[in-house]
Amino acid sequence: MNSGLEDVVAAETVLSDVDGTAGRLIIRGVSLDDLVAHSRYEDVLELLLDGFFPAIPSLPEALGAARLAVFKHLASVDADLLALSPIEAIRALMARLPDGDDLAIALQLVAAPAVFTPGIVRLRAGLVPIAPKPSASHAADILAMMLGKTPTPQQTAALDRYLVTVADHGLNASTFAARVVASTQAGLASAVLAGLSALKGPLHGGAPGPVLDMLDAADTPANAAPWIDAALARGERLMGFGHRVYRVRDPRADALKGAVELLATSGAIDPNRLALAEAVEAAALAALKRKKPDRRLDTNVEFYTALLLESLGFPRETFTCVFAMGRTGGWIAHAREQVLGGRLIRPQSRYVGPRPQQAA
Repeated sequence: MNSGLEDVVAAETVLSDVDGTAGRLIIRGVSLDDLVAHSRYEDVLELLLDGFFPAIPSLPEALGAARLAVFKHLASVDADLLALSPIEAIRALMARLPDGDDLAIALQLVAAPAVFTPGIVRLRAGLVPIAPKPSASHAADILAMMLGKTPTPQQTAALDRYLVTVADHGLNASTFAARVVASTQAGLASAVLAGLSALKGPLHGGAPGPVLDMLDAADTPANAAPWIDAALARGERLMGFGHRVYRVRDPRADALKGAVELLATSGAIDPNRLALAEAVEAAALAALKRKKPDRRLDTNVEFYTALLLESLGFPRETFTCVFAMGRTGGWIAHAREQVLGGRLIRPQSRYVGPRPQQAA
């Protein structure tokens, strides 16, 4: 038995390949480096969904219409829902969407976290949600609904890069959860809600927020190394470093660092915050190399995610919701792949409990 299903192959997929030894991510035959350089989120979504639905005449237009369609659900938000955490609130709203397997439902599910997250943030602040603009790009519309103004080209490009980077990543916990539910033919909404619930956990999608807590605690570049050493001495885990699969630097970290640098060149990020992050990263990598010389723990996707989303104006408690904006497309593609070519997922367990006592 492999605890945690380590190294167990549970599916064959055409969607993504995570090469942990080489530090490479490939999505449908295209490297992450090429995708973030040349693609918007709509392009990657179309790539992921290709072949799993009838031909899509114009995915950007269809996705824009889906954003407008799901916006109506914000009208039913009440005080009880607003009292929930943002990820729990968007999960509750997404549970109101119809189940099924057609493209219209798929696109509404992709649109839902993109529309509901800004809406929940604004409602919690006593503001009116901003309606989507179907003609805008997905990333630009998300930022406009969040910020209440037209984003700069650099902000839009940075969010696009993030959404592309997290769109799919092998058989991670949330994707596996989505495929298990999809294998029962429960429907896309059920599969996506399973993925979203798995993503909520701090060991999966809930880690970027604590990266900012770490930066806040370190406070200054000069204090980065002493703070890191003290944290490790206390036995604390450094958020944003190490990965279950990658044995080298997470390629997504470099993709997102590039997005952060894009914001920095346009003045959209506080240079002092960036200097602090770079000092903490350098101190953490040096300390981890000293303390764990036999195990390489490098920067992962969460570290620069935190800095990027903070710079774009997303509250840290919504970071997992923004992760879901990108990953929902991957969940849907995996769900359709499982339904069209897989079987009901039903692994075995090994009973290690007590046995019935034999009668005397």
